[in-house]
Amino acid sequence: MISENELVFTLALQRVPNLGDASAKKLLQHIGSAEGVFKEKKQNLLKIDGIGASKIKDLSSDRFLEEAEAELSYMKANDISFSYFKDSNYPEKLKHCIDGPMLLFQKGRIDLPKRKILSIVGTRKITTYGKAFCEQLIEELAPLDPIIVSGFAYGVDIVAHKAAMEHGLQTIACLAHGFEQVYPKVHKKYIPSIEENGGFLTEFWSNDAFDRTNFLRRNRIIAGMSEATIVIESAEKGGSLVTADIANSYNREVFAVPGRTSDSQSEGCNDLIKSQQARLLTCAADIVYMLGWKLDKTPVKSVQAELFVALTDEETIVYEYLNQHEKVLLDEISQHCTMPTYKVATLLLSLELKGVVRPIPGKLFQVV
Repeated sequence: MISENELVFTLALQRVPNLGDASAKKLLQHIGSAEGVFKEKKQNLLKIDGIGASKIKDLSSDRFLEEAEAELSYMKANDISFSYFKDSNYPEKLKHCIDGPMLLFQKGRIDLPKRKILSIVGTRKITTYGKAFCEQLIEELAPLDPIIVSGFAYGVDIVAHKAAMEHGLQTIACLAHGFEQVYPKVHKKYIPSIEENGGFLTEFWSNDAFDRTNFLRRNRIIAGMSEATIVIESAEKGGSLVTADIANSYNREVFAVPGRTSDSQSEGCNDLIKSQQARLLTCAADIVYMLGWKLDKTPVKSVQAELFVALTDEETIVYEYLNQHEKVLLDEISQHCTMPTYKVATLLLSLELKGVVRPIPGKLFQVV
């Protein structure tokens, strides 16, 4: 954890116009501290590759340090904590994004270390189909206890936050403004419950007002901190497609929910799948399989577990085939049980949650 003095200088550095997070972190890497950056001679800073005069011309201004002191006072008075990009409480995957924020401000009970994190984004004009899919997806994922990240906006965002809380999951809302504002205002009623079951993250200072140009910066946090970004519904153009594009640039998995070609709110998702910018998502098992997830604590049951667990007819077919083999690939199960791969993946997740099947390294499965 950085000292309060270094925090003030880092806040000030964050405020310097034209610098940006990537360049600021480059300065920190070479100089060693934010305080050192402000005190270093400009001619020495200009020797750093990629640092031009326009980026550091305002470093000599005292205004940024004064503003930083005021912001720190606001943080203390309003119970706002922070995470520094080198600290353990900073999102681990976001540390590897060159343009990730130096500082993130947060409120609530956010607990990130060693947690599975998924981002769910989509249209503000969510349909009944999209809402039902989002709620069902989170219900199916709940036993794996992932953190659900979204943007606190209308539509898919707020549906994802609410569904996560309904199933006891931690949820994080990433904001495109500071904590003095609430957008949309109608969502103010959800603030206490989200803070109780996760919290809010933003890189914006308390008095930074809502501005549509902030969405791009907010979206890179949503994409960067997660293992995968899921697009539930999107029109042909929309912010969620930008988030998907950013996620791809970070080499993250992207999933999209397909829809009918006649549905305007499915155009974006269908295009992502068609252009191979996203994997087709039909159920939670697709995510579990592609990310190689497994339950943190696989229930220990005997090989006769089928006597005590109610299985559907299709689950029984898959289970009996697995029971005849030590370990089997998904595609092999699909071939021998004459079922489509996506169907087998769904059945395997169900069997895993019932404690009778488990995944093992190499994308193989075996009976518990």
